[in-house]
Amino acid sequence: MSDVQVFRMTKGRMGVIETLTRDFPGQTRFTRKELKQSLGSVPYWMSNTKRYSFKEKEKGKVIFNLSTILPEPTTNVATNVVPFKPVEETMQSVPEVMPNYVPFGHYNDLKMIVQSDMFFPVFITGLSGNGKTLMVEQICAKLKREMIRVNITIETDEDDLIGGHTLIDGNMSFREGPVLRAMRTGSVLLLDEVDLGSNKLMCLQSILEGKGYFIKKTGEFVEPKDGFTIIATANTKGQGSDDGRFIGTQIMNEAMLERFAISLEQMYPNVTAEKKILTKEMQLTGDADVEFIEKLVQWADVIRKTYNDGGIDDVITTRRLVHIVKAFRMFGDRMKSITMCVTRFDEETKNSILDLYSKIDSDVNFGYNNEIETDNEVSA
Repeated sequence: MSDVQVFRMTKGRMGVIETLTRDFPGQTRFTRKELKQSLGSVPYWMSNTKRYSFKEKEKGKVIFNLSTILPEPTTNVATNVVPFKPVEETMQSVPEVMPNYVPFGHYNDLKMIVQSDMFFPVFITGLSGNGKTLMVEQICAKLKREMIRVNITIETDEDDLIGGHTLIDGNMSFREGPVLRAMRTGSVLLLDEVDLGSNKLMCLQSILEGKGYFIKKTGEFVEPKDGFTIIATANTKGQGSDDGRFIGTQIMNEAMLERFAISLEQMYPNVTAEKKILTKEMQLTGDADVEFIEKLVQWADVIRKTYNDGGIDDVITTRRLVHIVKAFRMFGDRMKSITMCVTRFDEETKNSILDLYSKIDSDVNFGYNNEIETDNEVSA
């Protein structure tokens, strides 16, 4: 067995190799001062010239040439690292406070977690449009906590999350990704729609354990700052979607799911909370139509119960109710606002839910006139 193989198999000497690679990425020749600075002292086996030949003379100084045991520097790609810029120098990552936001569900629980500054990964699951992502944003806004949101897709990989080489000022340099930025600043990292990702998300394994991350491409070890934590949102529990409702969701790796400390199942808000949400939304531009809000919430509640019983293929989400209220603020027509916001559904479902609303609200006409109105004063 060669000396190089012995070095690489010895735990203590592997520690020396990792330390030097981290402190001096790409460097293979060291002065005695540099070794002491990095290792605390010069290891005996480096100075043992009878058996090994690491020591060389250069301009009267002793140089330790470790090129035979250290990883070769990457060729064809510059080892420059773009200096990390503090958040205030790049972009503001504290979300804006939404004045009409109404807390519900697990809001208080999640707020306590973020407020604790502990590393405590949370997985939030629930049907689309029930405020999972908005809840995280508004908690961070309330606590003035920096939050970095990453929208996960099937194409998301290590370069997107951790960072990778890119062309900067004519040179190939390493630019850090959102995960490292969140670790350095102690931010909340929001992995949105995490169940849409592939097995490439497994690069987050050690980070999900609250440990630091060794950047293979630069040799630097990044320790997470206090306050750093990870929150993931998903429409499923990481087991895929059997009914095909959430096409594209993946069966997530069990080892990754196990690294989330807790899972929170977010439901749609109850009737009282939903009325309050719609009231505050309508009051942004005037008085709230209390009767209309009552009927909307009643209508959505019936549809959700029917959906849960398997009697209908789609559901009216809280997000869609807010869309209807916004449309009503512009058009002032109940049925027109509802129809325009549910036309995305297939014809049978659309007609069924419109018919249901017309039974709840006897003051509206089924359908609306979408013909262009002309000004009578304009001559033909």
